[in-house]
Amino acid sequence: MLFASTVFIFAFLPVVLLLYYVPLKPFRTGQNVLLLLASLVFYAWGEPKYVLIMIGSILVNYVLGLLIDKFRKSKPMSALLLTITAVANLSVLFVFKYLSFTVKNINELFGTWIDVPDIALPIGISFFTFQAMSYVIDVYRQKGEAQKNPMNVGLYISFFPQLIAGPIVRYETVAHQIKFRKESFDSFSTGVVRFIIGLAKKVLLANTMAVVADMSFDMPNKELTVAMAWLGAVAYTFQIFFDFSGYSDMAIGLGKMFGFDFLENFDYPYISKSVSEFWRRWHMSLGTWFRDYVYFPLGGSRVKSKARLIFNLFVVWALTGIWHGANWTFLCWGLMYFVLLTIEKLTGFEKKHPNRLVFLKRIYTLFFVVMGWVLFRADSITDAVSYMGTMFGGGELYNSDTVFYAVNYALYFVVAVLVSTPIFKNISKKVSGTNPVAIAVSSVGLILLLLVSVSYIVKGAYNPFIYFNF
Repeated sequence: MLFASTVFIFAFLPVVLLLYYVPLKPFRTGQNVLLLLASLVFYAWGEPKYVLIMIGSILVNYVLGLLIDKFRKSKPMSALLLTITAVANLSVLFVFKYLSFTVKNINELFGTWIDVPDIALPIGISFFTFQAMSYVIDVYRQKGEAQKNPMNVGLYISFFPQLIAGPIVRYETVAHQIKFRKESFDSFSTGVVRFIIGLAKKVLLANTMAVVADMSFDMPNKELTVAMAWLGAVAYTFQIFFDFSGYSDMAIGLGKMFGFDFLENFDYPYISKSVSEFWRRWHMSLGTWFRDYVYFPLGGSRVKSKARLIFNLFVVWALTGIWHGANWTFLCWGLMYFVLLTIEKLTGFEKKHPNRLVFLKRIYTLFFVVMGWVLFRADSITDAVSYMGTMFGGGELYNSDTVFYAVNYALYFVVAVLVSTPIFKNISKKVSGTNPVAIAVSSVGLILLLLVSVSYIVKGAYNPFIYFNF
């Protein structure tokens, strides 16, 4: 089920909210059970059989969490249980996400004829697997209590707002909220506003940019012009940002409607002045997950040698690339960032003259980000190289198709650029408060955004969702 769908907006969400706040308001356990059941229905909507994987993940990690809590005083036993946790969760992820890719490459490399299994990818498996692991690891680290009630573990792992595409909610950030969260009108209204903004970003900007990006990347190389290649690359750069950040906005907003506070996932990454800063602003929940559960345990940057630092960075960014999908393009994408971040760390790029050449630093960062998204979007490394070759002069400069897309989508590109910066946020801060005019204008604007977004959904406009693949 998609947030940007009529069934979710007009049926699922209203029913869940009504039940949550009317008959169950005084009963926290009842509310949690409702949210768990609603989340399982949400997940099972498209492919019911995969909800069994979700339930299996909940039960296995619930038991492992209890066992680690029970054997806390025995370091060998708790370490063994933690290892079992990692193996169990990652094995499921490997089978469904990477087994076919692995077998295919073994056949190509060694000339074998092993049957390549055709295994469909359960939606959001990377996200809920990492959350499940977070639960057990945080219990092991005593950063959250072990839940005695399996329903509470189930709610944490499967909670529908962040189930499909994050943000990846760490257990330690919501452990207390599962039982003791506080709903309020202010939080609820803030959540509604956040949901509308996220919906508009997804439906009006991401989906529109997808039309241009898909046209460009699907175009035969001999027909692709230099200008169209750049236009498509920039369109995809905006598409993936508004698609994912829009979903995160909606997830955070939905969480607030039910009294949960999720951490932010994006902080205007396209205004970054370095690649390191970009990754502190982009998909922050994934970055902090790898930082706290992989990078720091390896020693982080507080190591005795540069070789060890480089190794730690390599492990994190190889895993980051692989996490995104079973394709060599994703691994190369992750390793590209490993190289760039290693260079920045070893040269002290961010610390040297931080307030000089700001414009050039932003151009440098955006250039590599756009190139990275081309690699990320391409079906193969060969396709990525071919596409980049066209971008740098490997074809006709432009044609009538290029002019058509540039002219017809110019306004959307302008809006995308503006929304990618904090300009509207800063304006809102200056005029916010009790000013009745500002409140009226803001309210009318939000209502219009909601109506226009819903009208796009109702009429069946193009509505792809990138992160279903991960």
